[in-house]
Amino acid sequence: MISDMDASGDEIELSIVIPCLNEADTIGAVVGKAFAAIKAAGLAAEVIVADNGSTDDSAQIATALGARVVPVQRPGYGEALMGGINAARGTYIIMGDADDSYDFLSIRPFVEKLRAGHDIVMGCRLPSGGGTVMPGAMPPLHQYFGNPFFSALARWWFGVPIHDINCGMRGFSKKLFEQVDPRCTGMEFAVELVLKGSLQGARITETPITLHRDGRKAHVPHLRTFRDGWRTIVDPKNWTVGYVKVATAGKEARDGEEATTAQCGVQGESGGGGAAE
Repeated sequence: MISDMDASGDEIELSIVIPCLNEADTIGAVVGKAFAAIKAAGLAAEVIVADNGSTDDSAQIATALGARVVPVQRPGYGEALMGGINAARGTYIIMGDADDSYDFLSIRPFVEKLRAGHDIVMGCRLPSGGGTVMPGAMPPLHQYFGNPFFSALARWWFGVPIHDINCGMRGFSKKLFEQVDPRCTGMEFAVELVLKGSLQGARITETPITLHRDGRKAHVPHLRTFRDGWRTIVDPKNWTVGYVKVATAGKEARDGEEATTAQCGVQGESGGGGAAE
């Protein structure tokens, strides 16, 4: 049986979960920043690297730095995150990518808002929500169309008070994750968590962050703009169609009766490959 205590005997308040697929270039820096942030804030916390089948030295690097590596065999960004989160022992979860585009040294506002009673705290990279995108950190199509478009849909249809629904750095309670019971195995996981949470009455807020250019050298980003965008909004195997019907009809929005018929994830598709952009 795994104890919910850290090495000092304190109950673990926070689990930092990092999905990883062949990120040897950057995982050392990312895990190092996560532990530095934990120490600076005096948190009882753990760092989990959800390894989604890496064939490089990612897992060994993370282990050497003190992270708990959780192997996740089924491929996909959502699969990696769900595997890591299910293994987490913290009351709260903060997730972020392994490519060093998110600064884990800035987790304090997430923790403070979670402690204040919010169920989901979204990072916001976009200026519309006070965030900053460093030069070359985000493709223009994502920055000026894709992310604003999907975020606007979330505000209009679901009343979610956020400006960057696709942000890969966010915090939420483990209890909320278990209630939402996500099914999406790919990049759509990030959107599903928020929209499902909103339909269940979750308290959602955001905090501005800075997106940095990622530090990868060995491979290109896992995200595929048109494939993952299509899966997020219109693919009939995706959950979105069912949720849009619920949100626009309004009648069963809070029960989520129609939402439970969503087919996302049941096909076991590979999704985003283990890390978000």
